[in-house]
Parts: sequence; structure tokens; C-alpha cells
Amino acid sequence: MIVVRAFFVALGLVVVWQAIIVVFSPPSFMLPSPLSVFEALRDRPSLWQVDAVTTATETVIGLIAGTALGVMLALLMSFIPQTKRMLLPMMVVSQALPVFAIAPLLVLWFGFGLASKIVMATIAIFFPVASAFNDGLARTDGNLLDIGRLYGASHVQQVMLLRIPSALPALVTGVRLAAVYAPIGALIGEWVGASSGLGYAMLQANARSQTAVMFASLFLLAAMSVLLRAVVDLSTRNLTPWVPETE
Repeated sequence: MIVVRAFFVALGLVVVWQAIIVVFSPPSFMLPSPLSVFEALRDRPSLWQVDAVTTATETVIGLIAGTALGVMLALLMSFIPQTKRMLLPMMVVSQALPVFAIAPLLVLWFGFGLASKIVMATIAIFFPVASAFNDGLARTDGNLLDIGRLYGASHVQQVMLLRIPSALPALVTGVRLAAVYAPIGALIGEWVGASSGLGYAMLQANARSQTAVMFASLFLLAAMSVLLRAVVDLSTRNLTPWVPETE
């Protein structure tokens, strides 16, 4: 399981980290010890009681909204092929613009609360979902489509009964990829303007040279990302039983 593997990888990194501290003795403001990071987590419960919860909320809602938007766009391009010529360039442009260029506008439009961070996460997420699902819809086995036409299936019936089931593995891949990007959008939004969240805590800690708090925030963000990916894996594992995963 991904959580178990991540735990042992993190444990190995901590061992290497502590060895670097012992051998090179870097200044604590450059590289704090693992014990200092643990103490920061212990002494600042607001990090995991408030800031981590805020970022997790933004990330989860953004993942759900981004996935829903990506699915709807892919289905729209499949049901009405003419829309693909207009929507696909707009989707590409939305991803080509620098994220930090969009974030200030979103904070200006939606405020410093959850809304702007959720929109930011949604923008970061919807493209891999829409792109993967659209590609899956467009690569349906031609023999299946020929059989559907032979039995008089309409275009809508072909999409609903043949293209969507065939594209579900691609959709699962897109959602799993989106789960990795979800915290990034929320974090960037918090860097630009927020009153709570791990990104906000990191900015405050950086201004005060509290490196241990920054590392503690990064640890919580990494743990949250691994847990989110694990939840997505468990949720989508049995979604396509006709295409079993192989090791």
C-alpha cells in the first residue's frame, strides 16, 4: 500500500537527514534536526489542528470540483465534437498561464477565504482529468463502435454505452494524477493571500526565520498528499473490474 511504502521511505529520509546533521552540523536556521521539527509540531498544535485542516479542506473540495469539471468538459467534447475546437485551446491556455499570475486575480475576485483557494485547486486539477478522459473517449475500440452502429445505436448511445466504459481506465489515471496536483493549487493560493493554511504558516515562519516550522508544514503537506493519493487509489481500484491492474 502506498501509505506503508511512503512511511518507510520517509523513515529512510529521516535517518539520512539525521546523519547529515551529525556529520556536517549545519546551522539550525538552514537545516533543523528532525527532533526540532517534531518539537515544532508538538509546540504548535495549530499547524495540524487549524492550518492542515484548512489546506486539506481546500484540496479535497478542489479535487472534487476539478474532477467534476474535467469530466463534464470531456463529455461535452465527446457528445458535441464541434465544441472541441473551441474548448481544447482554452483548456491549454488555462494551463499555459503562470499559476502565480492567476492567483492574485482569484484572491481579488473571490477573497482571502476558502473560495479563491478552491478555485485555484480546481484550475490546477481539471486539465489532467479532462485531457485523460477525453483521450480515453476518443480511443474507444473501433470494433465496438462498429457493432454499436450495426445495431442502430445513436451517437449519444455510443458515448453512454461504449465510449464511457472504455474510457474509465483513462479517467482513473487522470484522477490519480490530479490528486497529486491538488495540494499545489491550494498552497499557491495561500501563498498569495490567506489567513490560515499550511502555505500561510510557511510564509509566516519564513518571515520569522522559523525553519523548523517550515519543515513541519512541509511534512504535514507531504503526509496529506500521500493520504489523499491513497484514498483516491482505494476509491478507484474497483471502478474498472474488466481492466484489472497488473503488477
